[in-house]
Amino acid sequence: MFIEERHKHILDLLERDGKVLVKDLSAQFKVSESMIRKDLRVLEKNYLLQRTYGGAINIKRTIVNAERFFKRIEKNTDLKEIIAKKAYELIKDGDTIFLDASSISYLLTKLLIQNNKNITLITNMVEISSLLHLDLKTHVIFIGGDYNPFVGGNIGSHSIEQIKLYRCNKSFIGCSGIDLRDGSISSGISEDAGTKKAIMSISKELYLMAPNERFSLDGIFTFSNITDFHSIITETAPNNAVITLLKQYDVNLI
Repeated sequence: MFIEERHKHILDLLERDGKVLVKDLSAQFKVSESMIRKDLRVLEKNYLLQRTYGGAINIKRTIVNAERFFKRIEKNTDLKEIIAKKAYELIKDGDTIFLDASSISYLLTKLLIQNNKNITLITNMVEISSLLHLDLKTHVIFIGGDYNPFVGGNIGSHSIEQIKLYRCNKSFIGCSGIDLRDGSISSGISEDAGTKKAIMSISKELYLMAPNERFSLDGIFTFSNITDFHSIITETAPNNAVITLLKQYDVNLI
């Protein structure tokens, strides 16, 4: 068994049982206890578990109650700005892009407007309206629907109907969590998950914008899989354990 397969199986056991023991894993995988301890150290460095005396426990947290939009923008602003700048470099004059409602999308929109990018921007992110000005080259199309203050935009069935009227060549999407065991990507709000699916269906190229911490979080509602995306944009390269697990999905990391 390859190291990455062993890591994945350890995470599966943690998800099922909540804890693992070094001696049990050593017997199961037929490797030394020192090797198992090394595995657990690597996984702990990537915030995928917490080591305990003789084993480890699951620390993957589920996002249940979302914080309001501008409260999220105020958190980890530096790393979100790094992700926004990386995404900005992928956007060219003449592009038609979709930005879903997320704190990183808000920071990316600020960059686009500050640089007066000559693009068409489609978005369900109502909160950017205050950033617009009369001399703006950027053509902005707002998606209507039911406004959600936690998402910071319009979501739900009415939004989905409008989204399906459009086509774009690039979409940039946020998420609540990424599960490296099966590649699932999730949101904490069901209507948001459905809206993200609709955005993905009209896009030629898909980019997931996700801080490293998303690899240790889960939303409740799965809307996609890592394999659906051209690239994952994050603030810095994750540690080796996460990179190893990502390799199985053949996705580009930016």
